[in-house]
Amino acid sequence: MPIPSPAPTRAELIDHLVRTRIAGDVATPRDNNLAHYRKLANGDRHYWLGLELGDRWNDEQDVLAVMAERCGVVDDPEHRTGQDTIDPALTVDALDRMATVLRKAVEGRRRVLFATGHPGGLLDVHRTVAAGLRAAGCEIVEIPGGLQADEGFVFQFCDVAMLERGATLWHTHSPAPMAAILDGLAREGRPLPDLVVADHGWAGCAGQRGIDAVGFADCNDPALFLGEAEGTLQVTIPLDDHVLDPRFYDPMTAYILEAADLTTG
Repeated sequence: MPIPSPAPTRAELIDHLVRTRIAGDVATPRDNNLAHYRKLANGDRHYWLGLELGDRWNDEQDVLAVMAERCGVVDDPEHRTGQDTIDPALTVDALDRMATVLRKAVEGRRRVLFATGHPGGLLDVHRTVAAGLRAAGCEIVEIPGGLQADEGFVFQFCDVAMLERGATLWHTHSPAPMAAILDGLAREGRPLPDLVVADHGWAGCAGQRGIDAVGFADCNDPALFLGEAEGTLQVTIPLDDHVLDPRFYDPMTAYILEAADLTTG
């Protein structure tokens, strides 16, 4: 069931995000960020996360500018190594935009699909928000059985779709598992989701196919931020998507639920 109130205030959440390094001085180093921005700009589709970016972002300095604006990384192109950052205020701003999307989903009794390529970090965030939406009257989309992608199986646990390989929940940036879900629903003649809440290629694929999508993204995963800038994704939330202890995300999840009016108690 959803985490009950009270949720942290905005100031309390910002302090928590910085202390736990979900935002602020994050673990991902600057050189890794810049390498990913460069590979995306050079057309490496692994870094496109299911989006079709064409040649619109073939200058890594343009990618950096968007990441500085929407994620809060250092905007100086000469800063090549060492610490990089996520602006916690931008994280909370994005959570507020996400909450608006979730409130509209409740008002419209929309069909919502949850999925994660980061089960070790974000599974409980997705699970808890899904439970809140279900309790508020939304339909949580049940995926078809027997789906396969990327040499693994796409399955659903606690209302969240994930990739399983070798009896292990798999960390994946690939859009293929989401494509398998959407194609599987179409084959069965079932309606597609009205909204997808996900991360990585799961969110990118859904947005590219014209489905309203909200995605969590780290500072070394620029594609979803570019997708939001272009309007392909509704919201992209900047955060370190795999910190030391997944319980560190609990206050953030409580904040989302309260902001979206999904709390109980």
